[in-house]
Amino acid sequence: MADGILSKYVIPGSRVDIREIRKKKGKEDGDETRIYQSHVYDVLSEDRIEVVMPMEKTKIILLSIGSEFDLFFYLTDSIYRCRAKVVDRDKKNSTYLLTMDLISNLRRDQRREYFRFSCALEMNSRVLEKDELQALEKNEMKEEFITRRLPLGKSVIVDISGGGMRFVADFKYELGSVLLCKYQLDTETGTKVYELFGKVLSIKEVENRHGVFEHRVQYINIDKEVREEIIRFIFGEERKNLRKKGENL
Repeated sequence: MADGILSKYVIPGSRVDIREIRKKKGKEDGDETRIYQSHVYDVLSEDRIEVVMPMEKTKIILLSIGSEFDLFFYLTDSIYRCRAKVVDRDKKNSTYLLTMDLISNLRRDQRREYFRFSCALEMNSRVLEKDELQALEKNEMKEEFITRRLPLGKSVIVDISGGGMRFVADFKYELGSVLLCKYQLDTETGTKVYELFGKVLSIKEVENRHGVFEHRVQYINIDKEVREEIIRFIFGEERKNLRKKGENL
C-alpha cells in the first residue's frame, strides 16, 4: 500500500472488527455474517499489521492462515476499511497475535450507522398497539400517539449502533414484532431519554443461560438528528476506550 494512510490513522490500540467474507449468495436477512472484535497490537508497515486474536467468552478464535477478511478500523470520528489476509500467528508477551497483510487500499467507510458499540444499558420496551402500528406505517407516528401507562418489559442492551441494537431479556418477543424501545444515553448536552421504534429481526436463546433471549432489532422511521446523536455517543465512548487502551499499552 503506497498511500501512507495506514500509519497516519491506525495506531496500536485502535479497535478493529474482523468480518467474514460471504461467499454464498441468497442468504436470508436473518443470517448474520460473523464479526470478531479485536484491536491493533502494532503497525509493522503500510501493508502489514499485528492484531490481537479475537476471543468469544474465554475462548481464543484461531483464524486460519491464508484466510481473508474485511477489516473495519474505528477511529475517533470515522471508520476505515480494507481487505486483509492472515499470514502468521504468534505470541508476544503472553498475547496471541495475528499478522495480517492488507491486500486492498484503506478507504473511508461512510456507513457510520453500522458501527456497533458493546455496552450494558437498561431498556424498557413493549410491542406497539394496533393503532400505534398503523400510525407508524403511515409515517404519522408522533409522541402524542404513543399510549402511556402500558406495562414495559425490562431488558439490557448489549450492543448499539445508529441502525439498531441487540438486547437480552428473560422473555422473548415474536419475530417481526415492532417495538417501542425506551432507554437513555449520556450525550454531549446531558442525559437524554430516547423513545424509538424497532423491528425484531432475529431471536435466539443465549448459550448457557436458559430462559434468556437475545433480540436483534432494526430502527424504524428514526429521525436523522436522533441517529446522529446516537452515533456521536458511540464514537465518544469509543474514544474513551481508546484512550484507556493507550494508557495500558
